[in-house]
Amino acid sequence: MIDSLRSIKNQVRALRAYSLSPHRASIKINQNENPFDAPPAIKQETLRRLEKRKWSRYPDFIPVSLQERLADFSSWQRDGVIAGNGSNELIQALLMVTIGEGKRVLISEPTFALYRQVTTVLGGDLISVPLTREFQFDVESLAREIEQTKPDVVILCSPNNPTGCVLRSEDLSRLLSIAPGLVVIDEAYHEFAQRSVVSLLNEFDRLVVLRTFSKAMALAALRVGYLLASPALVTEIRKAVLPYNLNAFSQTAAEVAIDLYEAELLPLVRSIMSERDRLFEELNTIPGLSPIKSEANFMIAKATVGPKQIFDELIKKDILVRDVSSYPMLSEYFRISVGTPQENDLLIEAMRAILL
Repeated sequence: MIDSLRSIKNQVRALRAYSLSPHRASIKINQNENPFDAPPAIKQETLRRLEKRKWSRYPDFIPVSLQERLADFSSWQRDGVIAGNGSNELIQALLMVTIGEGKRVLISEPTFALYRQVTTVLGGDLISVPLTREFQFDVESLAREIEQTKPDVVILCSPNNPTGCVLRSEDLSRLLSIAPGLVVIDEAYHEFAQRSVVSLLNEFDRLVVLRTFSKAMALAALRVGYLLASPALVTEIRKAVLPYNLNAFSQTAAEVAIDLYEAELLPLVRSIMSERDRLFEELNTIPGLSPIKSEANFMIAKATVGPKQIFDELIKKDILVRDVSSYPMLSEYFRISVGTPQENDLLIEAMRAILL
């Protein structure tokens, strides 16, 4: 009998698929989503615009209108933008055009697992530099590794998922000045840190910036992301993006979200930032609980009882968090996404009950 898996790459068969707990709860604070739904004004305007459109026709082959808005929104060149089906698609496309056998990707762990996953599937070699004990970027070690191994691609998430630390612009400039290949900064959570590295695109043509509408923009269900880079790089990366990759509904909603960002979404972002700081302070007062300060819309924490027990006890209370104990350096930790004020109050009350 022919082995049906014989054609699958050995490195793929050795991988565990990227997955998420199947648990469900009323208070869902496990995926770093915006706890507030997209405002009614955004939904209504999106539906109004879609009503005029023929649904029998394909979406734009390249969503030029959206990409022009994204460029203006990001203060970058219009021919230096790719819109994608979530930023995950663009991570994959970027690595597809750069990584294969003998190519190296450098990351700093713990971080978003997809970087390792896609690199391995494509046959690349992954180099990992740990964060510091304080869960900050170890810039000295990153610089040393870049100089020694000369990676083809460096990928850093800032603010980092799941730790919430941020790479300073001056440190990024240093890494860019010595990196022989591309340096990718995943800014999925940049709105919550109120900082961005986009201005460095004018100075370094090896820099690539990734962003998403799934977090601050409250459109996780519609899967919209975008990539900012030099026009020359965009031309090559676009070759790995599938035709009609972004449906008309998502394109339209993203345009509306940009148009109404300051009026409808920015107040929600500010509320989440305020709640993040309040949640950290409240959790920090609970004996036996040690949260880590974050610049994103989530934080990690460890307790005197293990993360699995915390997860199980919270599920009983209809609260779903993320057990990240399988990540490097995080065997004692779980991750909490910032919820609404009411959800955060219930989480604080539940943690006190578990640990006091």
